[in-house]
This record gives sequence, C-alpha cells and structure tokens, in this order.
Amino acid sequence: MSFSFSPPSPPLFNLTQPFSFPPNLLPDEASPEWMNKADNAWQLVAATLVGMQSVPGLIILYGGAVKKKWAVNSAFMALYAFAMVLVCWVCWGYRLSFGDKLVPVWGKAYIALEQKYLLEQAYLGMFPNATMVFFQFVFAAITLILIAGAVLGRMNFYAWMLFVPLWLTFSYTFGAFTIWSPEGWLSKMGIIDYAGGYVIHVSSGVAGYTAAYWVGPRLTADRESFRPNNMILMLAGAGLLWMGWTGFNGGAPYVASMDASLAVLNTHVCAATSLLTWLILDIIFFKKPSIFGAVQGMITGLIKQVCRTFLRGKWLVQGYAAIVMGIFSGSIPWFTMMVLQKKIKLLQKVDDTMAMLHTHAIAGILGGILTGLFSEPHLCKLFYGSTSKYMGFFHGLHLGTSQSICLGFRQMRIQLLGILFVIVLNIVMTSLVCLFVRLIVPLRLSYEDMEVGDEAVHGEEAYAIWEKGEMVGKYSSYYNDIETPSKSGMISVE
Repeated sequence: MSFSFSPPSPPLFNLTQPFSFPPNLLPDEASPEWMNKADNAWQLVAATLVGMQSVPGLIILYGGAVKKKWAVNSAFMALYAFAMVLVCWVCWGYRLSFGDKLVPVWGKAYIALEQKYLLEQAYLGMFPNATMVFFQFVFAAITLILIAGAVLGRMNFYAWMLFVPLWLTFSYTFGAFTIWSPEGWLSKMGIIDYAGGYVIHVSSGVAGYTAAYWVGPRLTADRESFRPNNMILMLAGAGLLWMGWTGFNGGAPYVASMDASLAVLNTHVCAATSLLTWLILDIIFFKKPSIFGAVQGMITGLIKQVCRTFLRGKWLVQGYAAIVMGIFSGSIPWFTMMVLQKKIKLLQKVDDTMAMLHTHAIAGILGGILTGLFSEPHLCKLFYGSTSKYMGFFHGLHLGTSQSICLGFRQMRIQLLGILFVIVLNIVMTSLVCLFVRLIVPLRLSYEDMEVGDEAVHGEEAYAIWEKGEMVGKYSSYYNDIETPSKSGMISVE
C-alpha cells in the first residue's frame, strides 16, 4: 500500500480587503517601519556567536594550548582585551571606523553612546546603530585577541594593557574605515572583504608577527618545548571558534537571507576540508595524526584565512569553491609553517607563539587572492548591489569579452592593492605603537618572571590548590575561611 501527500494550497488573498500587518509586526515606537525584526534578531545572535569565539573561545584555547605556567596569563590577555576594546569602541573606535569621513582612510572621532544616535538606522541593514555597534565591536575585539596569540609567554602584561587601546585606535580603525566603510578609499574602489579576511586576519597576522619581533622571543627552553598543558581545553576552545563562525560569516550580509545561509554552509565546508587536508599532510609526512595540527588546519580554513577571508564570506563564490578553498587553506599554510619555517632563517628569528603569520596572515593573503580569482558577479550583486564591478578573474575569462576580462584584471589589482595596504599599515602602526609603549614600560617580561610565569605576573596559577595560609596577597582573606576542628572538638572557621 502506498500513500501520497499533497501539500495544501496556500490561502488566496482577498484583494478586495485592505492589507494589514499582524499585530506583532505593526510598526511602533520601539519597532519603526525601517527596522526588520528578524534581521535585527539574527544580527544580535550573530554578534553574540562571534563574541563567544573570544569569550570564552580563545580564552579556553589559549589557556589550554600554552605551557601550564602561562595558562592564566594567556587566557587573561584575551579577557582584558575584550573588555578594553569594548570601552574604546563605544567611546571613539566605532565612529573612527564607520562614522563621517575625515580623510579617505579614517573617520571622525565621536562617541557612540548617545541614545538618539544608537536608535537611528545603521549605515547598512534594517536594524539600529546599537546593533551594528555591538556587531562590529566583536570583530574588533577578536582581532586584538588574535594578535595576543603571537606574543604569549613573554609580553609584559602592563605593556599589553597599553598596546590594546593604542593599536585599536591607530591601526584597526584605519583598516576598517578604508575597506569596510562606504566612504573608505578601497571600499569605493570595489575591494571584496566580506567578513574580515583583510581587516581582521591579515591585520592580526601581520601585526602579531611585528609585535613579536619588537617584544622579543620566549626563553630558549620555552621555544624548544611548549607543549599544550590541556589538549581537551584547547579542543573545546577550537570547537567554540568553529561554531562561532556561523555568526562571523552568517552575520556579514546584515540580513537573515539566502546569502547568510550560503555563507554559513560554505564556511563550515571550507573549514572541514582544511582540517582534513592538514591532518592528511601530517600523517603522510610525519606519520602522526597531530591534534594540534588539526586545530591549525581548522583555523586556517575556518577562522581566519582563506575560507572566510577568501571571499569574506565564502558565499560570494560558488559552493564547490569552498572545497577548493579548504584544500588551499589546509595545504599552503601547512607548507609555510612546517617546511619553509624550518628552512628560512629569517622566519626563525621572530618568535611567533601561535604561528599567527601562517594561520592568519598567509591564509588571509591567500584568501584575498582567491577572492579575486573566484568571485562570482551574481553572488556579489546580492551583497553589494552592483553589477558594474566585483567580477572574478576566472569569470571574466569565462565570459571572454574584452570588458569582462578587464573587470577580472581590475578585481585582481584591487585585491592585491588591499593586501599591500594592510601589510604596510600594520607593520608601520604596530611598530610605532610598540616603540611608544616601550618608552613607558618594558615590552618583555624579565628573565626571572619568564622562568616563573603566571605566579610572578598575576600571583595566581592555573591548577593550584591553595591550602590554609598558602595564598598570600590582597585576596588572601578569601582563602582563609576554611573549616577546621578546634581544640574543643567543635568546628571553627579561620
């Protein structure tokens, strides 16, 4: 016996009756006509997912991926940066990045806390400025936290406290305005940077590597042996990064649409392919399926490199390209890290703790180039609303007209120009910030403090079990309330 099911026909609209919204969709003072409730809800969820990549994602990943003596310091560098960036962002960072144009590469510094401004419609999307300010904040925060990955295990925490607001102000805002703001120089030219390949990943990779040069290396013993103190925690942090990228690329279209759906799917396909590619290469050449290597492969394909960066949204290219991008993002950074790093003495001079140069800068650059090759005009039109530009080189060759080929060459030139701009900007600005901070406090911890680690820097340890009277310092009273038997046999509290 077989059954068949026919879906019911949609109800016919009575065209003779005036149309009216359901009561829950009627515009009111809290939901003006220009605001789309679904888009606003998704954007807030997407922003929260991206925020969770940093807090607790990178906190857990850094805390588990370093030596035990650096677990607290590494995790707290991430937490501090998240808090400091938010305060700077709402006070001046957001308007420098997305406000009125001061010069072609920078906006005017204004606060983004006034109620009137926050309730106005954002420069893109059908939601208020308050939503956009928060969404863009989590992108700025994760960029600083990624930079921290290059200097873990030796940077003076006081220097880091100064570095974060200075670098955000004088480096990140320049890149964000130039590439993302509608008034930015490269944005007007037609650069494709869907969700931060240039602004976040190339920037953090280059800035992190530059900062690592100025800070100096870890102790020789730490460089030679820096095994993760907790692989399970590291994997948990990596998992939060992976899932959080749903908000990263899914929120970049600024609308709950098919664009977001395709971006999310392509993001995860690319990340999975990159992870598997890196894993297979490790097995072939080193005979071991490295867990740390698999995480690096995931990061290169998903979090900061080709995959997402390559088109800033993987969705501006056809779905099959996500697999191609994953193969590239898993193999090329693997080659630069596992082969070139060991052969080129210049690369060995800089102590890049979490290999930011390879997992962010190299992959981001690769992503920008692949974007110029693979970007598809129809998908770009869905996001940018223009058919007069944004044509990948391969698509231009496929069409075969003189105009399409010129557009393809033009896109490649713009992508390469964007890479050059971001590299130069971050080398110069990061160096200036480090040199300025060095005038106030040392960039690098003393030899003695690096020998001890967390306890010397923070007076706390990751896995310490404090006994009565063992914890010394301003918080010692919290650990003295221990129930102990008194001489009379009664329980007392010390």
